Amino acid sequence: MTTLPDDVTTQAAALLELCKASGVMLATAESCTGGLIAGCLTEIAGSSAVVDRGFVTYSNEAKNEMLGVPMDLIIEHGAVSEPVARAMAEGALERSRADITVSVTGVAGPGGGTEVKPVGLVHFGCARRGEATIAAHHVFDGDRLAIRLATIREALALIQARLGT
Repeated sequence: MTTLPDDVTTQAAALLELCKASGVMLATAESCTGGLIAGCLTEIAGSSAVVDRGFVTYSNEAKNEMLGVPMDLIIEHGAVSEPVARAMAEGALERSRADITVSVTGVAGPGGGTEVKPVGLVHFGCARRGEATIAAHHVFDGDRLAIRLATIREALALIQARLGT
């Protein structure tokens, strides 16, 4: 992805401004987006005042080693699941200076989908210091790029909603 759509850049800039105004640092824990959420945020000048770090944990081993997601949890529920998304967000919070984190794990396609976990299924987690972790999931339509862009938009919206706007 060389150029971000204008709406995504605008959404990311608004989120960064909200975080700056609130004195909130953020971090991402990404699987199916491969770092695109952090990349989208850091595309904007001045983002270093808000973005602490991004974890790209594409493999199960990376989720375990970098974020502390228990392998038993991954084996029991699968990498694309609500419990793993929650654990990823919580692990990113524990392993960063961030006040809020977002995680994504999903099936971006075009292959890899099943009847239970179809292409387009993405689980999200959002952890904030001192608060309960929340989770959500969506099944997005389209090709790999469309699914990943929809995931970025939803992740940014989830953080913004969690900050109370």
